[in-house]
Amino acid sequence: MKPALRLVANGPMASAKPAETTRESDDQLLDAYSAAVTRAAEKIAPAVVNIEIQKSPPPNARSVNPNQLRGSGSGFIFTPDGFILTNSHVVHHADKLDVTLSDGQRFGARLVGSDPDTDLAVIRIDAPHLTGAELGDSESIRVGQLAIAVGNPYGFQFTVTAGVVSALGRSLRSISGRLIDNVIQTDAALNPGNSGGPLVNSQGKVIGVNTAVILPAQGLCFAIAVNTAKFIAARLIRDGKIRRSYIGVAGQNVPLPRRAVRFYNLTTESGVMVVSAEPNSAAEKAGLRDGDVIISYGSQPIQHIDDLHRLLTDDQVGVSVPLTILRRWQKMTVDIVPEESKKN
Repeated sequence: MKPALRLVANGPMASAKPAETTRESDDQLLDAYSAAVTRAAEKIAPAVVNIEIQKSPPPNARSVNPNQLRGSGSGFIFTPDGFILTNSHVVHHADKLDVTLSDGQRFGARLVGSDPDTDLAVIRIDAPHLTGAELGDSESIRVGQLAIAVGNPYGFQFTVTAGVVSALGRSLRSISGRLIDNVIQTDAALNPGNSGGPLVNSQGKVIGVNTAVILPAQGLCFAIAVNTAKFIAARLIRDGKIRRSYIGVAGQNVPLPRRAVRFYNLTTESGVMVVSAEPNSAAEKAGLRDGDVIISYGSQPIQHIDDLHRLLTDDQVGVSVPLTILRRWQKMTVDIVPEESKKN
């Protein structure tokens, strides 16, 4: 009995099937990507709004360009009763706010509260049958996952761009000078007018609030993490502002003398030098002087002014805290009672 023959293709036809399979696989991947972006965009669409602002001309101004008194940005509804989250720099100092919904309806809005330190603000409209965005969890996102930005750049309504989460845990300097922590970096393209719009995942859940882009770099865009936004929005709705403590010093980061670090066995090699203390401030009442170097607040070492900002939270208002300083070569501790910041 002859053995069965097995035919083996050895020519152009041999590679045709694998190539077709590869193309089909690529097409399926692209279709899945497109479908994910489309589903997410459709889900978030009813919640995304365009915000137009008007400002009054400054007093005693002889001539003002009307374009400088108008502006626009993005935002998104996050409760069915009309609360809208956006950036502080979009609505700050606005005298008139108008919101346009995705279906073209236009409503006047009022400012609920603004926090320049995190560049977040809440405004509200009175409108029926609103659809709020679903807020996700920024702690669950991972580098490399799909990120979709939605907004109104240059007034173009409902523009969608897609990319990935490029990095997590970034810090970004706000217009008030404080650092915003846990910022999301993405390469989803942002342009002027995108500010305040949502950054969403493949399920259409909000993971961040688009806030900034670094020019002229490409693909360096940033969003405030949604967990930060949840906390700030809740406080703004409740109190209309964010309470923070304040000690009333102007300071600068300085290296500590090596001899002092070794002599006192310090855990840090830098601190914050007091440049000036405001009259009647907590710092002046505690006896701080120009030239003192703050090296710890309570039990926490202070290396930079940002370390001090992070510790001056609302629960520190009115609480006496030991402040360790270097005065010339002498290490000493003073008690300081932070006050509530009056800055808006």
